[in-house]
Amino acid sequence: MSHLEDLVGRLDRALAGADAALAASYPGDRGVRQPVHTVYVPGDRYDEKTVAQWAAESGRALAEHADSAAEIAEAFDLRPELADAVYDRVRAKLAAESIEDLRIDFEDGYGARPDADEDAAVTAAARALVATVRDGSAPPFHGIRIKSFEAPTRHRGLRTLDLFLEELAGEGGLTDGLVITLPKVTSVEQVDAMVTALAALEAAHGIVAGSLRFEIQVETPQAILGSDGTALVARMIAAGDGRVTGLHYGTYDYSASLGVAAAYQSMEHPVADHAKDVMQVAAAGTGVFVSDGSTNVLPVGDREAVRSAWRLHARLVSRSLARGIYQGWDLHPAQLPSRYIATYAFFRDGLDVASARLRAYVHGGESSYLDEPATAAALAAFVLRGVECGAVTADEVERSAGIDMAELAGLARRRIG
Repeated sequence: MSHLEDLVGRLDRALAGADAALAASYPGDRGVRQPVHTVYVPGDRYDEKTVAQWAAESGRALAEHADSAAEIAEAFDLRPELADAVYDRVRAKLAAESIEDLRIDFEDGYGARPDADEDAAVTAAARALVATVRDGSAPPFHGIRIKSFEAPTRHRGLRTLDLFLEELAGEGGLTDGLVITLPKVTSVEQVDAMVTALAALEAAHGIVAGSLRFEIQVETPQAILGSDGTALVARMIAAGDGRVTGLHYGTYDYSASLGVAAAYQSMEHPVADHAKDVMQVAAAGTGVFVSDGSTNVLPVGDREAVRSAWRLHARLVSRSLARGIYQGWDLHPAQLPSRYIATYAFFRDGLDVASARLRAYVHGGESSYLDEPATAAALAAFVLRGVECGAVTADEVERSAGIDMAELAGLARRRIG
């Protein structure tokens, strides 16, 4: 067999570079929870009471327009037993952790203001975020969206980010949950520039080198298809030098850029699906999360109007989940009930089958499925996401699948630590 050993050695040497490149470019799961949504709040409207206000307003909306399991079954067209399983859990979620990911918005949600006004608003917002970090009321993920690195707004975006980080670093408000959003990215060079900027700001403010992360907002056609015919978003991830955590689809900017009329701009338009398909393929295996966008149809007005908007939102959330996109944007407190009802219904509806398949895969026994390791990983990841957002408890998983959380994470290929 010496000839085989010699051959293996030759192939190992020949493929060493490709092996290293694969490991570097596709490291897999980052070992962290993905939030189910990102809530956008204009920078001048955010303060230390914002999260509590959203929790209260979302709870009131649910109480006013669907104040029982039977009512959400009617409002969202859910089976009664599924509505029973979801209702109390959603109420508890809205009270305890209504916002999983918060983005203080100094881009479209804030607009163009005099520099002095934006400076003051950024400083005030940063101080408010620090206060919530200190008292434990900050969402587990939080951060800022700055203006884009296009020439007209580049200086303002950098100034805002500098002021924000200066305040957080100086007052001990930096956490592992901090995320920065870079909008309207049109070139790989802008991602290179963001990496350069973050390194410089880390040095300027005494922040641990390499610790600042950012999301790329995909809301221009150039990010999906460059002038050379390549999917630039894949090259953008690589250019991020390990700092990119997410790709967020911008529903309305992207649709408008392709000439889609306002009445037809939607998360489910074919141009949106194409962009998100490319994003998913580019992000697969990299540890970069993909997020859907938002619906601008808000649940406001009378009961009929609110329920109609809820049904639309819930359908779009469910559609994204079924397509393997587990995060989206929310823009109004009354969207939180439909976000969590749709999300919890998705995970609870599939829990029994997923648990049975995992039990059979791990422990053996009768099953109508012949699951391979990759499918077992997908099943485990599905259940783990349900636990992390509060739709499912760890005890339920242990009872139904016969595995604890450590085993579940291992099956899901979730890196620990």
